[in-house]
Amino acid sequence: MSLIHEAILTTATAEGTTHIAPLGFRREDEWIVLAPFHPSRTLDNLRATGRAALSHTDDVRVFAGCLTGRRDWPLVPCEIIACGRLEHALAHVELEVVRIEEDATRPRFLCREAGVFNHAPFPGHNRAQAAVIEACILVSRLGMLPADKLDRELAYLDIAIEKTAGPREREAWGWLKDKIAAYRAASHAA
Repeated sequence: MSLIHEAILTTATAEGTTHIAPLGFRREDEWIVLAPFHPSRTLDNLRATGRAALSHTDDVRVFAGCLTGRRDWPLVPCEIIACGRLEHALAHVELEVVRIEEDATRPRFLCREAGVFNHAPFPGHNRAQAAVIEACILVSRLGMLPADKLDRELAYLDIAIEKTAGPREREAWGWLKDKIAAYRAASHAA
């Protein structure tokens, strides 16, 4: 299994708009490999248009926002392909789907890089940013994880938030904690 990178993927829709979602991707030889779950708008868009962009950002609110109903992030057109990308990305990669490897759960879209663009310097890693991204992955799997595992993971991640978070990371963390609380309240009410 290869290294997974986390980014914001924007996909072109058949209607000419842009859909935004966080997605892990892999680099395998000359390919960027995207493997969205069935069902998803991302998967449908990749099939329909074959165009996408990976936006690399240090603003983890975008990741948390996409998982908590906050998808209205500023976009600008890509340079080469007909798709949008994050306006405030540090860098972005424009992709074209070349081949699809079908799978009942997660088809693999093998993409070629149509263009790679740098916009701002990367300021470095931050533990709170990593904690928010890990919490995003947990939130995306709320229906699959046992409550005790979720609680243990969140307690550990909360240490990084308390010690190293800035205002953006704290805001994103709050959105994720609210989402988890709402999920638990709805589960108990059912």
